[in-house]
Amino acid sequence: MKTRSINKIIGIAAILFFAMAFMAFIAPQDQKKGGSWEIPSKYAKMENPYVDDAGLIKIGKMLYSKHCKSCHGNKGLGDGPKAKQLETFPGNFATEIFQGDTDGEMYFKSIIGRDEMPNYEKKITDDEDRWSIINYLRTLK
Repeated sequence: MKTRSINKIIGIAAILFFAMAFMAFIAPQDQKKGGSWEIPSKYAKMENPYVDDAGLIKIGKMLYSKHCKSCHGNKGLGDGPKAKQLETFPGNFATEIFQGDTDGEMYFKSIIGRDEMPNYEKKITDDEDRWSIINYLRTLK
């Protein structure tokens, strides 16, 4: 009796092990990095008319939580709950490279988007709200 139970347990464990190993090979292992952004000069030269407004940073944080956090995560590290479902890593806003973008470049990336990064022009229609998000992104260093 004991031998039969032990063999059954070993058999189940072996099936589970091979099933997990198989899933590891068919599940995506790493997300690819997005290519470089081609920012139209109109956006690259845009200046933020709402710089250094602490009240707008709070609004930006609220809008970020509503529209961005699910992919980009609480601190903008690209680790939101939906991030793993994307083919491309959503990016890390704390990097020197991202923080080195002009406000206009951030605006284009965040509001206009491309590929898996959606366009938010119709969801966030108020210009002040859009720039509030950019102001908040600047705090994610």
